[in-house]
Amino acid sequence: MKRIDEKLIASVSIKAQQSSRLRMNLNFHDGDSDSCHRMLNAIEPGSYIQPHKHENPDKAEAFFSLKGRIAVVEFDDDGNITDSIILDPSRGNFGAEVLPRTWHMIFSLDEGSVAYEVKHGPYDVSIDKKFASWAPAEGDEGVDTYLEEIRKKVLD
Repeated sequence: MKRIDEKLIASVSIKAQQSSRLRMNLNFHDGDSDSCHRMLNAIEPGSYIQPHKHENPDKAEAFFSLKGRIAVVEFDDDGNITDSIILDPSRGNFGAEVLPRTWHMIFSLDEGSVAYEVKHGPYDVSIDKKFASWAPAEGDEGVDTYLEEIRKKVLD
C-alpha cells in the first residue's frame, strides 16, 4: 500500500520549496513506460508551467487537491481562457479533469499546495507535451508578468 499522509505531503512540499522551479513530483507509478501515471505534484506560488496540451498520443489529465489551492486553467488556440477552477478542498472544489488536446496549465495560490495527479502513460519527453507558442516558455523574460495576468483573470 502506498500511503498519502501529512508527513509525505510535508516532505514533498519542502522539496518543492527548495527547488529552483518551486515544484516537485513524487511518482507512485513504477516507471515511464507504465500506462497510468500517478503522482503527487507539490507546487509553490510563483512556479510556472507553460500552457500545453497532450496530443499524439491523446492523454487526459486529472488533478485532485490534497492541500492548499491550485488553479487549473484551460485555453483556446489563441490563448484566451475558456474555463478555470480553483481546486480548494475547503470549498468543495476537489478536482478537475482536462481532456486530451486541451491547452491548460496549473499554478499554486498557497504555499504548501499539493495535488494528486493522474495521467495516461507512457511518458516520452519528446512527445509528452505540445507547448503553447502564445505563452512564454519556462525561464523566459515575461513569465512573472504573464503568470500574474492569468492569476488576476482567474481570481476575478
